[in-house]
Parts: sequence; structure tokens; C-alpha cells
Amino acid sequence: MFKKYDVIVVGAGHAGCEAAAAAANLGSSVLLITMSMENMAQMSCNPAMGGIAKGQIVREIDALGGYSGIVTDKTMIQFRMLNKSKGPAMWSPRAQSDRMLFSREWRDILETIPNLDFWQDIVNEVLVKNQKLIGVKTTMGHEIESKSVILTNGTFLNGIIHIGTKQFGGGRIGERASLGLTDSLKNIGFESDRMKTGTPVRVDGRTIDFSKMTEQPGDENPGKFSFTDTPQLTKQRSCYLTYTSIKVHNELRLGFNESPMFAGRIQGIGPRYCPSIEDKIERFSDKDRHQLFVEPEGWNTVEYYVNGFSSSLPDHIQYKALRSIAGFENAKIFRPGYAIEYDYFPPVQLKYTLETKLVENLYFAGQINGTTGYEEAGAQGLMAGINAHQKNRNEEPFILKRSEAYIGVLIDDLITKGVDEPYRMFTSRAEHRLLLRQDNADTRLTERSYKIGLAGEDRMMRMQWKKDLLNSIVKKFKVSGIKPEDVNEYLVSQVTNPISQKTKIANLILRPQIKLFDFYKNNEAVRNIMDKHEGLNVDLIDSIETLIKYEGYIQKERELSAKFEKYENIPLKTDFDYHELKSLSYEAREKLNKIKPQTIGQAARISGVSPADISVLVIYYGK
Repeated sequence: MFKKYDVIVVGAGHAGCEAAAAAANLGSSVLLITMSMENMAQMSCNPAMGGIAKGQIVREIDALGGYSGIVTDKTMIQFRMLNKSKGPAMWSPRAQSDRMLFSREWRDILETIPNLDFWQDIVNEVLVKNQKLIGVKTTMGHEIESKSVILTNGTFLNGIIHIGTKQFGGGRIGERASLGLTDSLKNIGFESDRMKTGTPVRVDGRTIDFSKMTEQPGDENPGKFSFTDTPQLTKQRSCYLTYTSIKVHNELRLGFNESPMFAGRIQGIGPRYCPSIEDKIERFSDKDRHQLFVEPEGWNTVEYYVNGFSSSLPDHIQYKALRSIAGFENAKIFRPGYAIEYDYFPPVQLKYTLETKLVENLYFAGQINGTTGYEEAGAQGLMAGINAHQKNRNEEPFILKRSEAYIGVLIDDLITKGVDEPYRMFTSRAEHRLLLRQDNADTRLTERSYKIGLAGEDRMMRMQWKKDLLNSIVKKFKVSGIKPEDVNEYLVSQVTNPISQKTKIANLILRPQIKLFDFYKNNEAVRNIMDKHEGLNVDLIDSIETLIKYEGYIQKERELSAKFEKYENIPLKTDFDYHELKSLSYEAREKLNKIKPQTIGQAARISGVSPADISVLVIYYGK
């Protein structure tokens, strides 16, 4: 019934979809096994993609030839570029999506990929022989052979849903949990643990009084995620802002004695940066109110998501407290919020390729590794799909460095530091974030993906066109002068000093008061240079301004990155027994033996390994 596949992907969430698409597009025969063909790439929590640092990841997925950006562009109902008041390293795109369209678009894309087959079932065992993966077994009793397997099980492994004192099995409300697979992996020798996440009530928009809330429209000139020719957003739906109050907090406290979190029924660790509303009230007891973002779930639905009101309290408590919030006085809910507890596998058990150290050709991607977020999951799935294909073909592994991509930061953090709470990406995690901007993901990554055959010719041509255009205009601004009489009136209007002699345009753009897009609209000399180039848009103009304004800083970042590169290029033996090096501290020996770093650079980032320990390794390997 089943042929032997090159790659089997288990789970069709964001990680699974990207993994299956990448491996199949590279030429592998792929089987995607999912519990439900109707819920591919389901947005289980908020119906949005991107955000701080997450937007950069979506752009990177797109630059590498993944689909998250394309699907988002085709299904978004609002776009905002966050952090525009800060430097360009912090700018992060975010889109509100139509939840149902998003899932449908993903399925449509996957069904067009020739090498990709589907099977609706549950995998409850991985089949291993001599520490090497040979296939999977399903609840229907099928044993399916494969050269490699990628597990992307999300929150489904022994998932338990909590609502007050009620608890029942499930990976998502209305969907059953995946049982048996954790035990199969533990019997092989893998370590597992528990984590927790949650989601808020869904509200009937017909019963919300938006006049009592603050409207948050999308950007006036909405951008996109994909570097391909995806459709431009022409109309948008607004989100809304409201707040909890002391009254709301008191209503919620009435259910604390039935809270599964406070009563100890939930053993898993919850997300620090996206806590439940009861957790926020307890941890930040000095706060009189908390922000709530009221977000539409799609174009043609009245369902709204209350971002910031995640809860596992009894449903009647959630309902009563919700009705004490401004704008929700007459609210009706579609379903209550809930917490979900699930198994994950500490990611220090993985290599940089996301292949497990214990079983050859077995890969983990997504929340199974202790991460949270669609974007982090999609990135891991993409990398696992690429690397499973590469290894099956005896090709070089595809690994991104911390200085190359947020995806590189993500994977290095996971396998080097592990997780003690659900991992979420932030710009602060990337030491070279000025190099890893959202606008240059294609010029950083597309050529690398093109060389292995994933990013197509069209992507490569677009990237090269963009690079040439940016370089051409920047060079022209550096050599072209502008006379005082042609610019002083504008400079004074921008509250910056007029010039007394002919000055290079680039020197004027360096001034913090000058914004290139506005300069372009108000100065003929600038327009004459830029209008010679077709295809210019707001995003490209912003990129030109960044390259000029931050040229010195970008160069320093590159030099700093190169300085640390020497450590990344010193390989370590993965079978070395560090207990033999008595000059290492005891903690370093323990940590190094557990994680088995691949380079000196990775070893230096392990918690508990000191600079003195690194010096010992450098001297030892220098011999």
C-alpha cells in the first residue's frame, strides 16, 4: 500500500507544512501524515504572523524558498510595520490573517507539489534499527518505511486541556491528543518534559461595543512579507485596544481557587512572555490594568480573538470577568479560553541540522523542541526538511550561522542552551541584529538557498535586481552634489541647518531629521536620480536610507562578526570525552559531555562554560 519514502513528516502544523514542502521541492519523495486534512497550518492561537523578531523570521523563510510569507500575503487582513520609531534593526512586520483562508491556502499549495503524498492517521511509534531510523507505525497499524522522519507534533503529544477543574485529553480544543509516541521515544532513550501554553476566549463581534475601544488600523501604505510578486493589500480590517481594570482582576480572582495553574494540576512550564491573565494579575499585582488587543479572525466572520486574555480559569469566571471590560459588557463567547499541557523533548538532544544525536535520520521541529510561535516552528520545519533531503542525498548539511539569520540564532540557542520555558524569538537574542534586518533577508539568504536548488531562478533574479538597484542609487547619492538654493528651504522645514556650499546628497541623508521618502517627494534632484529606476517602492527606499545612514555601524558589525568567526570555524570532536581534560572546570566537563558542541564558538555559548574553559579548549586543539 505504501512505498518507501525519502522523508516522512509527522504533523501538518506550520513546522510540518514547511518541512514537507521544502523536502519535496528539493526532489525527495515525501509523505505528510496528519491527524486532520482539514486543519493544515492551523492558527491555533492568535490569527497573526510576524511581530517583533518573528517578522524577520518569516522574511527569512520566504528568502529561503518557504511558503509562510506567501501564504500570509495572500490571506492577510491587516499589515503593520512595528517599531518604526526605533532603528531599522528593530523594525518588524506583522500581519493579521484570515484564519480559515490561511489554512486553506496552505493546503492548496501543498497539493500542487508533485512529490508530496498525504495520509490521515496518527503516528504512535518510530521504528529504529541499530540506532538508525527505518520508518513509523500508525494507530491504523501501518508500518511505513522511510529513509528519514521529521516529527512536528506541536502540542499534541499527550496533550491535556485544562478549563478550571475540568481536564480532558486533546492537542487543540475539539481535537484528540497523540498518544504512544512519547513512550516510543523514551524507550529509545530520549529525555522528555512537559510544557504549557494557553489561548483566550473567542468573542461574537456582533456583541462588542467598539466605540468604547481605541481603533488600531493598519499601515497607510501596507507592506508585504514575501519578496515574490504576491498581491498588494488594498483594504484592511482594524484591530482594537481596550484594558482590564481592578474590577476585572477581582472577578478573575474569584476563580483562583479553581485555577489548574495555582492548584498545581498543571506541571508544565508556561511562556514567560505570553502569560495567562491570571498569571499576569498575580505576578504584576501592582498593575491596575493590562492591555487587551481585540483582533478579527477573518474577512467574513464575526469571531474575535482577545489577545492578552489567555486563561485556564473556569469558563463562567472568564465570561463574567470579560463582561466587566469596556466594550464587552454585552459580549457573548463562542468558546472559553483554555490551557494545554503537552510533552516536548529538550533540544540539546539535537544537532545543528535538527537531526537527533541518538537516532540517525530522525529530526524534530517546532513545539516538540520547546519553542512557541508559528514563525519559530515554520523556520525549524524548513531547516529540518532541507537537511533531511541533503543527508539522504549525501550532500552538505544546510546550517545558518548566528551572524547570517535569526533562524541561525534560534537553532543555536535551542541546541546549545536548551530551554527551561517555551522559547520565543526577540531581537535582543541576536547579537548581530543590524545585519539581520527584515528588509535584507533576501540578499542574505536567497543565493545560499538557490545553490542547493530550493529558491528558484525567479527568486535569484529578483534578489540580484534589488541588490544592483540599491547599490546603484547609494553610489549615485554619494557622488552627486546638490546646491544650497535647491535644498535649503526643505532643510529648514525639517528643522536642520541649511548648507552654504554644494553638498553630496548622501551627506544630507545622514542627518537624522531627513527621511529619504519625504526627501524624494520634495526634492527634484533626488527624484531625478531615483526615478531612473523602475520598481522602486517604500520598502526599497527605506533600505536605501538604512544603507546610507547606518553604513559605518553595519561595517563594524561585519568586522565584529568576522572576529568571532574564527572560533566558529574551529571544529570539536563530537565523540570526545571532556572528562579527560582535567584542566576544565567540573561544570564545563559535565555540560560539554552532555551537549557535545560542534565548534569552539558553540562551546563558548554554553551556560557554565567559562572563558578560561574556552582557553583550555583552544590550547588543546591548537596542539
